[in-house]
Amino acid sequence: MKQQHDQRRRTLLQWLAGTAVATTVGEATAAAAPATQGKDIARIGDAAMALEFDGQLRCRVVSRRGPRPAAVTAFAPSERLRLPNGRWIERFALTSQAADRVDGPHGPGVRHRLSGKSEEGIEKTVAITFYDRQPGFAVIRVSYRNAGDKPLLVAAWANSAHTLRPAAGRKAEFWTYSGATHPDRRDWVQPMVHGFEQRNFMGMNGSDYGGGTPAADVWNADCGLAVGHLDVVPRLVELPVRAAPAGAALAVEFKQETTLQPGQTLETLDTFLALHTGDYFAALDQYRQAMAERGLRSPDCPPECYEPIWCAWGYERDFTVPLMVGTLQKAKELGLEWAVLDDGWQNNEGDWKLDAKKFPGGEADMRGLVQTVKDAGLKARLWITPLAVDPGSDLLHDHTDMLLLDKEGAPQLISWWNSFYLCPAYQPTIDMTRDWIRKIFGEWGYQGLKIDGQHLNGVAPCYNPAHKHARPEESFEKLQDFWKMVYDTAREINPNAVVELCPCGTSYAFHNFPYMNQAPASDPLSSWQVRHKGKTLKALMGRSAPYAGDHVELSDGGDDFASTIGVGAVLSTKFTWPVDPKPKDSFLLTPEREVKWRKWIGIYRDKMLANGVYRGELYDIGFDKPEGHVVEKGGKMYFAFFAPRWDGPVEIRGLGAGRWRLRDYVDGKDIGEVDSGRNRLTLRFEHALLLEASRV
Repeated sequence: MKQQHDQRRRTLLQWLAGTAVATTVGEATAAAAPATQGKDIARIGDAAMALEFDGQLRCRVVSRRGPRPAAVTAFAPSERLRLPNGRWIERFALTSQAADRVDGPHGPGVRHRLSGKSEEGIEKTVAITFYDRQPGFAVIRVSYRNAGDKPLLVAAWANSAHTLRPAAGRKAEFWTYSGATHPDRRDWVQPMVHGFEQRNFMGMNGSDYGGGTPAADVWNADCGLAVGHLDVVPRLVELPVRAAPAGAALAVEFKQETTLQPGQTLETLDTFLALHTGDYFAALDQYRQAMAERGLRSPDCPPECYEPIWCAWGYERDFTVPLMVGTLQKAKELGLEWAVLDDGWQNNEGDWKLDAKKFPGGEADMRGLVQTVKDAGLKARLWITPLAVDPGSDLLHDHTDMLLLDKEGAPQLISWWNSFYLCPAYQPTIDMTRDWIRKIFGEWGYQGLKIDGQHLNGVAPCYNPAHKHARPEESFEKLQDFWKMVYDTAREINPNAVVELCPCGTSYAFHNFPYMNQAPASDPLSSWQVRHKGKTLKALMGRSAPYAGDHVELSDGGDDFASTIGVGAVLSTKFTWPVDPKPKDSFLLTPEREVKWRKWIGIYRDKMLANGVYRGELYDIGFDKPEGHVVEKGGKMYFAFFAPRWDGPVEIRGLGAGRWRLRDYVDGKDIGEVDSGRNRLTLRFEHALLLEASRV
């Protein structure tokens, strides 16, 4: 009987996987598996990725993208429960398996269910779905049922806890993309040096730094793994990434303190595990598509979102209306199309009345300035920073009920402006902001908004009793609804309104993307940040999304236009002219600088690569040297290569059939011809080389 039972079990596992049940995946991976593993492995997956489970429901990831399958992780307790004492429940003896065809927002696919039971009496069921049109992308949801007779205290759960092995035959080198926000405004894309670790909490990592994109990625020279959650509401998950002795570890973790009574079930969020080649771009692109299918997608953008920008922030808060007006004609002459009135027009954050010294005639003066901008042939955009209220403002005096309060009843500090948070999930805050947006567009006549502030990316849980929140986390979860109100209000008045959201160096909150139609580099600290933020946002918003490089003056040397144009970003500058009254940090457009500005603005307007198709899958930003970016537009391919100094071979990727002529479109030099079969040539440059490839 036992022999018949084992045969039936093996046959079932074969049917589930659509392939033979394996004890190994090649000789090398068999040696890495513990001796207790390797029997009756259930293999599920698709043409790109397989997941193998042993008898304790431990999992390893197998890549099917190469000439033969290869395990890229070891067996590990990838889905597990944590108890309050820190101990993990992670061994579940396999008891049953099933599979069925499904069809839904992600199209047709196969859902696999594997169940097991722990010594503590917890029944775990792992549901993993592979969809036909998203190879290598698994959607995972896990349930834990207390089948015992005693309550169980639970502290947290983890999904997709894996450690990516080093690339075959190479030393252990890894890179990571992490979507969390940090007060030090660190790079979103980093090499994983020895000791590297980030918890990547999606909540507040500082008093006014929080939110983010709930996805993390680690990759080596061969392949990478990405994880994240797929809820259409932001959740307070962690996505820990660390350099481990065996490779690069990552997971999705969620603190969920609860008492699981006998018979009760705990379910995780829908999370994903993606296996990819190249860098993180492909996985984020898949994540964006999956979220769009769930109803969360970036909007289609009008042409105004791609028009180049001049911002008066070069004069900073001490600007005057005559200084700004005096620069408009020069901005128009150079080919710029937007004029942004930045911080400093208001009396304070909260009341948002006009500074009487700059606008002595009140709102009539503001309307006059907007009309002057339009008469100069430019479009007018206004800087604002909602959800902030200053001490001493009338709003704070009269409406303390709007404040976001912590557990102790204290207001949440916005450090940059020495302000306090307003709660975005409180109706009076929403109504006040809606009226304010209507005034900006309907009465003053602005055509766009620059919404600015690191505090706008995420907010802390709100405990203000006046708000009657069902849960404190509502303030965090409903921030996206606040931005929807702002976006919808602006577009009701002006359907072509540009709504730019700039979270000041933080990693963008993905759930806010549907309610903005321009995303800047957001105070970049380097040209490297301009470029890798561009790659990231083209993956998360769409390959032709209007990503702006932010003021070019923030790039290396204050004049690195190549990094903006090369990644397909919207050009922006904050030069001053004809004078700059600041004694230091001058952004004066000298005659020498004007020659350069005029040239690059002309190149931007001529090529308009910002609305081309960014081909982020062609070059690995971590491992390919020199660093490469590609934009496809109008039947041509535009390549941008970056390195401090380069003299060597470069592979020109992504070309179709036939011969292609390469031309340096910045200096007007012919480079040579290549074709898809012979696509390597020697290039020499310092910092950047921008090439246009045209079919011969």
